[in-house]
Amino acid sequence: MAAANHLRRIGATSAVATAVAAGAYALIVRDPSVSSNDRVAGPTLNAIQGKIADPNVFVPRRQAQESALIGATASDPLDILIVGGGATGCGVALDAATRGLRVGLVEREDFASGTSSRSTKLVHGGVRYLEKAVFNLDYGQLKLVFHALKERKHVIDNAPHLCNSLPCMTPCFNWFEVIYYWMGLKLYDLVAGRHLLHLSRYYSLKESIELFPTLARKGKDRSLKGTVVYYDGQMNDSRLNVALACTAALAGASVLNHAEVVSFLKDEASGRIIGARVRDNLSGKEFDTYSKVVVNAAGPFCDSVRKLANKDVQPMICPSNGVHIILPDYYSPDRMGLIVPKTKDGRVVFMLPWMGRTIAGTTDSNTIITMLPEPHEDEIEFILDAISDYLNVKVRRTDVLSAWSGIRPLAMDPKAKNTESVSRDHVVCEDYPGLVTITGGKWTTYRSMAEDAVDAAIKSGKLSPRNECITDNLVLIGGYGWDPASFTVLAQQYVRRKKSYGGKVVPGVMDTAVARHLSHAYGTLAERVATIAQNETLGKRLAHGYPFLEAEVAYCARHEYCESAVDFIARRCRVAFLDTNAAGRALPRIVDILAAEHHWDKSKKQQELEKAQVFLETFKSSKNAQFHDGKHN
Repeated sequence: MAAANHLRRIGATSAVATAVAAGAYALIVRDPSVSSNDRVAGPTLNAIQGKIADPNVFVPRRQAQESALIGATASDPLDILIVGGGATGCGVALDAATRGLRVGLVEREDFASGTSSRSTKLVHGGVRYLEKAVFNLDYGQLKLVFHALKERKHVIDNAPHLCNSLPCMTPCFNWFEVIYYWMGLKLYDLVAGRHLLHLSRYYSLKESIELFPTLARKGKDRSLKGTVVYYDGQMNDSRLNVALACTAALAGASVLNHAEVVSFLKDEASGRIIGARVRDNLSGKEFDTYSKVVVNAAGPFCDSVRKLANKDVQPMICPSNGVHIILPDYYSPDRMGLIVPKTKDGRVVFMLPWMGRTIAGTTDSNTIITMLPEPHEDEIEFILDAISDYLNVKVRRTDVLSAWSGIRPLAMDPKAKNTESVSRDHVVCEDYPGLVTITGGKWTTYRSMAEDAVDAAIKSGKLSPRNECITDNLVLIGGYGWDPASFTVLAQQYVRRKKSYGGKVVPGVMDTAVARHLSHAYGTLAERVATIAQNETLGKRLAHGYPFLEAEVAYCARHEYCESAVDFIARRCRVAFLDTNAAGRALPRIVDILAAEHHWDKSKKQQELEKAQVFLETFKSSKNAQFHDGKHN
């Protein structure tokens, strides 16, 4: 019976492959590489790109950004005010600013503080959605996959220092799976068309073990026959989000993190939203900022923002919880991921190399919306148990370096007639005059989501943009002119000066690991960080075994709106996500440097330290791997 089912699936795949290929071809034909809008926007794109890539230009200071928002009055309002500084919100700010609109953005916490920093780190087209398109003969699903594959290429090309292609291995434990996955992934290649990263291919058992030495050869009543490897993208999600915010600022948007909308301003006659009352959560000061349209891009919290306009509004978010864990690097090879499309209980499991460690996940369960979601121990154990079926490594809870939970904002269209319309696609709506909401979707499609939201805002506010959307070809800050070999310049031309415990300045080598990290984290701006490390004696590593430098704390405080210790360990250098023990050990020095940059007193320093320790506990810091005197406990 199982064999017959496999044969039917293979038959179905081959039967519809031609139809799907024809559909993909039709989509590609309708997607010319150069449109009339591209030709019109060319000079504008070049001018904006030149400003973003100018090595002598810095993002405006936070105080200047707040002053610009305060200066948006009822008689001289912003065109668009965005609520939410995640990937979508910052994408909206960048899109609108590059269309010549006057733009403001406020974020209650930090850029990427929510879902946008807690993703799977994949930039993907959606292999599972392609499978649905095939078996359900769903042309709509096919269009979603094609669109995501197109956007995948844009994301990688526009931030080459923060994104890369990643080969992903799918294990096959019988010959039916070999044929089924090979055919399905070849179809994935075909749908990608000119946006293809690399061709998928089959590897024999011997070749597979050479590529992934920890892959189990035998399991419960089964043995590995081979693997099929395909390619998707990978990113440093929160740094990409911060790059979006900084690029938007350079393009003219006024972006302000740690600033919360406490209420909306409404026109007394029409009731239309015309701005917001904003609280600066760092100073406690409140101010009004006016705009012609407000875009709600608050992710899982978008219903809370909608309720500020209408407390009786119907919810449109169906939150889903995704847990991920970090394991040591020996769990997976440096340049090969492992993805199991369907485990024994029907879930997807993966292990991916990321920033020198291994990320594993994930879960997909209903949850409540909270500011700091925490993974449960049973979810961590589920992931460990699931990956142990595919590894010849002893999988242990004591190997977990960090664990976190992220909330996926699955969206329901409030205009839909039933509540079964929960989608992983995005929804744009204006269910209150002057308030456009954009939610749902995924990281990969943030740019096109932002484009749709700006289009809706222009229509709502009768705005007059200077040009059409140009973000599909706009390279983000640090990416223009970057080359994978750029790190060699840092290694050859800079040294890391650091102070010893006795206060003596000691020159140190800008080793390959540090140089490569700086190049990938900051792109063409890495030399700014290296200069601080060399000239301000901030060249010491923050944590043993990790390439993060003291100089990065100072740089991020000055030029990346890093306002707290949590901002740095979670969204600027990622050490909280990689190793909670290392993050805890680095905290006192991080707080000292931030205190010098932001002029904190002793009380504020203690407050920041305690707040960061509480944050790390939401990553299960007390139960994760601990290192004492070089020993792993």
